[in-house]
Formats: sequence, C-alpha cells, structure tokens
Amino acid sequence: MLPVRFPFCAVCGQQPLKLALILAAINPAIGGVLVTGPRGSAKSTLARGLADILPGESHDFVTLPLAASEEMLVGTMDLQQVLSNQQVAFNPGLLAKAHNGVLYVDEVNLLPDSLVDLLLDVAASGVNCVERDGISHSHESRFLLLGTMNQDEGELRGQLLDRFGFSVMLDNQYSIEQRIEIVKLRDAFDTDPNSFVAQYDNAQQQLKQTISNARSLLSKVQCDDGLRKMIAERCFAANVDGLRADIVWFKAATAHAVWHGRVEVTEQDILAVEELVLSHRRKNTVEPPSPQEQQPPPNNKNGFTRPSPKQAASKKASGEWGAMVPVQQKTADTLNLSLNTASTKLGLNKPEPNRQGDSQQRKIDTKQADWFATLVNAFGQWPPKNLRFKKTIQKSPVLNMVLLDTSASTLKQQQFGKAKAVVMQIAEQAYLLRQQICVFGFGNQQVSMLMAKQKAPKQIKQWLDDITAAGGTPLKDMLTRAVNYQQNLLKTMTIKTWLITDGRTSQDLQGISLLGEVVLVDVEDSPVKRGKGPDIARQLGCDYVSLSA
Repeated sequence: MLPVRFPFCAVCGQQPLKLALILAAINPAIGGVLVTGPRGSAKSTLARGLADILPGESHDFVTLPLAASEEMLVGTMDLQQVLSNQQVAFNPGLLAKAHNGVLYVDEVNLLPDSLVDLLLDVAASGVNCVERDGISHSHESRFLLLGTMNQDEGELRGQLLDRFGFSVMLDNQYSIEQRIEIVKLRDAFDTDPNSFVAQYDNAQQQLKQTISNARSLLSKVQCDDGLRKMIAERCFAANVDGLRADIVWFKAATAHAVWHGRVEVTEQDILAVEELVLSHRRKNTVEPPSPQEQQPPPNNKNGFTRPSPKQAASKKASGEWGAMVPVQQKTADTLNLSLNTASTKLGLNKPEPNRQGDSQQRKIDTKQADWFATLVNAFGQWPPKNLRFKKTIQKSPVLNMVLLDTSASTLKQQQFGKAKAVVMQIAEQAYLLRQQICVFGFGNQQVSMLMAKQKAPKQIKQWLDDITAAGGTPLKDMLTRAVNYQQNLLKTMTIKTWLITDGRTSQDLQGISLLGEVVLVDVEDSPVKRGKGPDIARQLGCDYVSLSA
C-alpha cells in the first residue's frame, strides 16, 4: 500500500515554491528546482505532493539518501543472472525507478559533488548511460529533480548551483493566522488521512489537468524579439555566467504563459519568473562605501569610536552591549606560521586534542571485490582465476573551517590584520592541497558566515581587507553553531577547525566540545596577556599556538 501524502493543494502559503514546482512540471526541460530554507518551511511536504499532480498515471517519488553510492544511483550488473545464465544483465538503480516521477535529494549540498554532477547530467539529457569494463547500457530517465538545502550547512559549488533551473529561498516566518490554519490542516490530516485527502481530490485533479493542458500548448507559444531582448539585457545586468540563465528564463516564461492559458509570452510572464531564474546566478557588483562611510571619526588611539557613558548604559539595558560601528583593518603581510604542526607556547603542556568524531571522518581503506569487472573478464570461467578489486578512496575531502574573531578588541596592535593574514595563509595552503575552506566571523554580538564552503580561492587578500571588526565577542554562540555545522558535514568530509581569536571573552564555555582536529591561534599581542587563549584551548582540548611568542 502506497503511503498517503499530504495534498499539494492543501499546503498553506509558500507561493514561490508552488509556482516553481508547477512550472517545472509543465516543462521539465527547465531543469531541477533547488529549495533553500530552514527546517519547518514545508520543503519536503510540497516536494512529495508534487508526484500526485503530475499528468498521467501514478508517479514514483524516489528519495536519494546521502549515503548512496554511484552504483545505487545509476544501477549495476545483476550478479545472479551472470552466475545462473552466464548473461550480463542490468540491475536498475534509483534513476530508473524515478523515470516519469520525482527524484528528491534532501540536503543536496551534503551529497558528494560527483553524484550531484551525475544527477544534473541525467536530468538535462533524460538518459542514463552506464559504461563499465566494456559493457554499456542506457535507459530513459526523465524526472523532476528537487533538491533541498540549508545554507548554514554549506553551499553547492557555483558550477552545480548554476545547473539547477530554479532556486527558491524560503523562510518559516508565518503570520498568526497562517500558523493557526497550518496546525488545523495538519491535525485534520493526522486524524483521518484518507478523508482529508478526499476533500482535496477535486482540486488535485483540476490542477493535474491544468498542467496537462499547459504541456500541450508549449509547442505553440510565440515570443517576440523585444521580449527576448528584455531577457538578455536583464541577464547581462545580473552578470551571470554563460547563457544557461537566458535559456532557462525563456523556457520558464513560456511555461508561465501556458499556465495561464496563453500562447504568447508577455512582459508579465518574464517578470514573474525572474527571481526563480536569477536568485542563485546573479553576480551584481556592489560599489564599496567610501572611506568616510566606512569609518567614523576616531576619538581614541585605536581608531574606533567609543560610546558615551549614557549610550553605553542604554545599550547595556537593551541587551545590545558591545554593538558599535564596524571598522576596517588591512590584512598584514604573510606570517611565518607553521600550519602543519601547531606548537604550544608560554610554557604550556600540549593539551590532548579532541578527536571526537574522527571515526566518522576517515574512510576505511579496505579492499572490496569488484564482481562486475571480475565476472566480465572471467570469460565464463567459474570460479574466476583473478579477482578484481574496486578502487578505494583513502581520504575524504578536507574542509578547513575558519572561525575568525571579528570583535573590537582585535583592532588593537593590528591584531585583526594579523588574524586576516593567518586566514590568508590557511587559504593558500588549502588551495595548493586542493582542499575546501569556509569562514565564519564572530563579533559585534553576532555570528555570520563570511565565506560559504567552497574550494579554496587562490587570491583572497582583497576580500579579507573588506572584513570589518566591531563590538563584543560571542564566542560561545560561535562554537555552538560550529558544532552543529560540523555534525552535518562529518558524514562526508574531514574537518580541520581553526579558531583565530585574542581570547578576550568572559563567556563560560563549559560543556562545548568541537569535533575533529582543532587549532586555536592566539592573535593577542601584548606583554601582559589579558585574554584567555591558553585556557580556552584547554577547555576545548585543542592545539594552541600564539603569534606573539
């Protein structure tokens, strides 16, 4: 018995995602739909409901697990057929099962890039080709690809992001009325799913028929050159890469036209789908603010404005203590810091590093028999004389996770500029080793992702120069967020964390423990240390290195 799914038409709100899914159902050539948003924003509910409104008979809703192998996805050889009948037979994978249905990937940003690339290739071509050891097999695989992700857990590579036709950014901020309505609908569904689905059967069938009618009109749609020029000009203004945005935009506009029963594209159709097409491709350059706008007039030797006693009291009472206007500080010259072996300073005994999670980081290097290659090369002999093995991957991808202190205290003695130089050195080494990097900043009473997970850029000095510092040090919030981020990525990556701080915080870090290998780089530069870098390193159980020693 098939599970009863919450009806697509019964979902309250999230109109941008509904529009994207309907247009992709009308014209699958648009490509996949990438949905970004926090938990509880109906991403999965709408994705599952889409299979029920596709024209034709029932369609499969196939979920691709994060731990899926390439063979599970594309298919492999049926060993039983080889052993019993000495015939090479193909055992279909998830791509075959998803044909004419929906292929859903939750947390697609955590899926290995090789599988995402393969998925997008098949989604674009509609054909899955498998070639191994002289054996070729291909089959149709036309499906709607839906991927969901949470940006806090890392982003997709730019090349893969661009290949999704649509991107939709959701939030879970609902009005009071919407919250009440959503709870009512969910309670009615949970109480009697079959009765609830029956209430929306007419609406579901009507929507399915409308999509079918729209599909039949696609080949008849006309679009004049003036509107095509409008698309080209807007793509040019958005500074997108290549022409994929232009192509997808045109297909989306035609789908929007037939969705409304028209066979001629209008300006309304073009504007209606603009954000779906450009939101993940737009690369508009923003003019940096002038130096006068960036830095307020200093009133002390450290180059930043201190609040008056009255302002400080007001901020403390309102819970905004530590907030101030951000200040820039240029990146210092490259430091002679050994990143391979972080040494302890100031006469400390080297703490035992926290290795929690290491078992999840390392892939076991054990040889696995490749029965496909073995049997194909055995020429019908059993047992085979020579057993072939699969190529094993000894190392998982490495992510350098940088936690950069951007609080005002680091502006003294050019500590912030030196901290940026450490980040630059980490990035340069990661680039040479083909590792990835992400950078979080914590200062001015907030934590933010400064650079999403990506392959380390070759040059980042200008980017580092533009980072500002201000306010207090929310170190505890940063570490809590870092642990959550690590827990999601440790399934697929090895993470090395760099905590770069002057240790000037009064927060209690009791009970917080980062995963994997961690190095604390103490950038405080003073004969008399006021920070707690060594103490923080002991609490976290990580390696410690001081730039001032």
